[in-house]
Amino acid sequence: MKILVSNDDGYLAPGIIALADALRPIAEVVVVAPDSNRSGSSNSLTLDRPLSVYRAENGFYFVNGTPSDCVHVALTGGLAFKPDLIVSGINQGQNMGDDTLYSGTVAAATEGFLFGIPAIAFSQVEKGWAHVDSAARIAREFVERDFGMLQQPYLLNINIPNLPYEEIKGLRATRLGKRHESEPVIKTEDPHGRQIFWIGPAGKAKDSGEGTDFHAVSQGYVSVTPLQIDLTHTSQLEVLKKGLS
Repeated sequence: MKILVSNDDGYLAPGIIALADALRPIAEVVVVAPDSNRSGSSNSLTLDRPLSVYRAENGFYFVNGTPSDCVHVALTGGLAFKPDLIVSGINQGQNMGDDTLYSGTVAAATEGFLFGIPAIAFSQVEKGWAHVDSAARIAREFVERDFGMLQQPYLLNINIPNLPYEEIKGLRATRLGKRHESEPVIKTEDPHGRQIFWIGPAGKAKDSGEGTDFHAVSQGYVSVTPLQIDLTHTSQLEVLKKGLS
C-alpha cells in the first residue's frame, strides 16, 4: 500500500510525526505537509503566487502553502505514483459538526477524494497532543480495515478522544452534529494603535444527541463520519424548478 500523508498543523507537528511512524510498518508512506500551521484554511488553493517544495531532514516534504496545496501538488506533479490512500492528521483538536467546513485537516483529505482516491482525516478531540501515540495506533488499525463495502472512493472524518488506548471504548459510525454560532471576534489594537480583530472561539455543541460525532466522543468512542461533497439542496431544487417555470 502507498499512502500520502498530510495535515494542517505543519510538518513539524507531533500528530503527523506519530501518524507517519505508525503507518510505515504497513505501507510506503510519503509526507507532504504545510511549512507552518494552516488551521482553518479549509479547501483553499494558492493561486496568487508560486509554491515551493522542500525536503526536511526526516524525509518529510513541506510546502509554503495550504493543506489542499500540498495534496494537489503531490498528486499532479510531485509524486511518481498514485497513492492508494490519502491520510490527513493527526490534528490537534476536534473537527466535528460545522468544523469540517473550515478544517484544513479535512480539506487535505477532501483534495485526495476529489482526485478519486479514498481519504481519511484523523483528529484528536482535545488540543495538547495528550495520548497522541494512542491516536496513532488507532489510526493504523483503522487503515488496516477493509472498507470494500463503502462506495469508492470514500471520505471519512474521524475524531479520537484523548485517552489511553485501553480506555477507548471502540468505534461508532456517526453523523455530523451542529454547533451554535461562533463566539464574537476579539477586538484589540496593534502596536500602532490600530484596531485589529481575532476570530473568536467556535460555538458550543448545539446538536450533540445520540448518533452524532459529539455524542460518540463524549462517551469515549472514536467517531467515524462518512462525508460527501455534493452541496446541492435536492428538496429545494425541486421547489426552485417549479418557481422558475
